[in-house]
Amino acid sequence: MVMSLKVIVPPHPLIRHWLSILREKSTPNALYSTGFEQIGKFLAYEALREWLPYKEEIVETFHGPKSSFFINSNYPIRVIAEIPEGLTLWYGAKEVIPNPVLSLGELPQNIKNNEGIILFTSQIRKNNNAIDFLTKLDNMGVNSNRIILITSLCSKEGLNEIAKVFPYQKIYTSGIDDESDQLNNLNPGIGNPMLRLTTKFQ
Repeated sequence: MVMSLKVIVPPHPLIRHWLSILREKSTPNALYSTGFEQIGKFLAYEALREWLPYKEEIVETFHGPKSSFFINSNYPIRVIAEIPEGLTLWYGAKEVIPNPVLSLGELPQNIKNNEGIILFTSQIRKNNNAIDFLTKLDNMGVNSNRIILITSLCSKEGLNEIAKVFPYQKIYTSGIDDESDQLNNLNPGIGNPMLRLTTKFQ
């Protein structure tokens, strides 16, 4: 893997907990969907730590003025959620992302020059990764430093494919597995979300 690709697997115990819930094959579908949402929330929380712009203002407290920090809304956030996995991750993440514009499934026709992009996508595998989305964004003038990619799970092989084309992309995920067969299944993986998520898409 090209070392400049920034793949972050936060060592948060709640992320590990919910990943284990997704890995358990007997987990009920409703709890499986909850696990997806929780992973989306905590990955987004970690991703925003150093990326979210803020401004300093003086507020009047009960004991006088105090220097305080607020999210800077002059830098808009666009969320792009792939259906259904990305959308389910977004259900949890929306608790921690302030006032974004949401685009479902497909890219918008226009993106502002100062707009930050958070892309919630399916599991990253060798033959099913986010390269098409990233290529279209790049063609629109949105380069990697304006994009955060959040996904539930990755394979080493899938990350290698992204690194060949977008070596500086930043990716947040709950884990990195191997691809074990010609069907590109992840091992140990989290099963097939299309069959287990309570959000269905035809």
